[in-house]
Amino acid sequence: MRLRAIGLIAIVALALLVAPLAAEAQQQGKVPRIGILTPASEASTPLWEAFRHGLRALGYVEGKTILLEYRFAAGKNEWLSALAAELVRLKVDMIVADGGVATRAVKAATETIPIVMASVGDPVRRGLVASLAQPGGNVTGLSVMSTELSGKRLALLKETLPHVSRVAVLWHAGNLNRPDQLPEIEGTARVVGIQLSPLEIRHPDDLDRVFAAMRREGTEALITLTDATLWNHRHRVVELAAQHQLPAMFPERECAEAGGLMAYGPSVPDNFRQAATYVDKILKGAHPANLPVEQPVKFELVINLKAAQALGLTIPPSILFQATEVIQ
Repeated sequence: MRLRAIGLIAIVALALLVAPLAAEAQQQGKVPRIGILTPASEASTPLWEAFRHGLRALGYVEGKTILLEYRFAAGKNEWLSALAAELVRLKVDMIVADGGVATRAVKAATETIPIVMASVGDPVRRGLVASLAQPGGNVTGLSVMSTELSGKRLALLKETLPHVSRVAVLWHAGNLNRPDQLPEIEGTARVVGIQLSPLEIRHPDDLDRVFAAMRREGTEALITLTDATLWNHRHRVVELAAQHQLPAMFPERECAEAGGLMAYGPSVPDNFRQAATYVDKILKGAHPANLPVEQPVKFELVINLKAAQALGLTIPPSILFQATEVIQ
């Protein structure tokens, strides 16, 4: 009887030892599912391509070792809350959010699922994190905090076009970054002697109307704020600027690549590529509360000489010398 009891105890002890190991093995075998929430219309944008490139560089294989569950708002920010709630109901392991509005929608939908911001203006001011060094909740990621660059863009535009005295500033009504960016532009405008014409759109369909207003008001050039809606419709904005013969300065290089005159700002694709490292760290056990929010370190000035030629402009050597890239 004693031998049988000892044997039973040994079996129970072995079972208790093996059970956690089996559970751990099962957990390790699970393919993580990452929710993607974006105001964009599709996944084949340079930003999400950069994110997937970042995952591949870390050894992940989409569809095999990691699953990406996309939800697109197609430029309709009012859809983001419902799409965020849908991802939460799917019980994804993490959600990567594109922009401040999307991040806010996800944060309102869950306090437990880790959230990675791929690109947000000032996450502290927007109440998304407690601080950049110690986010303190379930949100972390990357910021594009570069408010001072808004004024720098206008200064570069003035240096490129010394004769310009009236510049339109374009943004979307839902832009959370406007309170940060507009004062910087206004301050620079006073210094360099430029009169600003602030113009707001509430829907992409408003673009034709505001460009017609620019023409009526005698606008000589255009600068856009960092804005997800304008970025998603950058081809239309660039097309209208060319149609109305307006030299335009943008925050994102993709706008210059699409045919805009020039762009200056942080590399947003680089942010999305770096977002993959946050996904990797969290999947390996790190908590968002303890992962500091990163700020941009790479800035680009891109000049499109083809656009300049179409506008009949000559770019000063001083601007070309500062350019990170010149599109011929």
